[in-house]
Amino acid sequence: MSGAEVDRLLAEKRPWLEQQRRKQVPQLGLERLGVSESEARIGAREVISALAEEEAERLGVAYRRIRIGDQRTLWGSCSSAGTLSFNWRLLLAPLEVLDYVVVHELCHLRVPNHSKSFWALVERSRPGWRKQRDWLRDRGPELLALRGTE
Repeated sequence: MSGAEVDRLLAEKRPWLEQQRRKQVPQLGLERLGVSESEARIGAREVISALAEEEAERLGVAYRRIRIGDQRTLWGSCSSAGTLSFNWRLLLAPLEVLDYVVVHELCHLRVPNHSKSFWALVERSRPGWRKQRDWLRDRGPELLALRGTE
């Protein structure tokens, strides 16, 4: 297909494509929040740091630092050097969801993979973790699509 043919086909199918996207992405009404990314990053750092400090002690692990980022596909990560990275948009999720992601990444300091022993550790720390993971799977795409305002 030529570029012109692709453009014509996309224009022709645009209403259908938009309808399909609306079906796939839950509507949380976040566009009305007018979220300032810099303010959300500050808030995320405060909340995540407090949770991580408390949970790290309980799990018997130590992290090096916390990084708040603008990841497009991830909620959190844990480096081998002990840096915990979190998406600033987690601040907009329910607290239980943010808490689950923090605990998930802290558990990686003990078990650096997603093996059965990792999930057993998550289960001991947060028995209801599947509900939070499912929330991220269902509603996370809209959060990830959100662009903060400045």
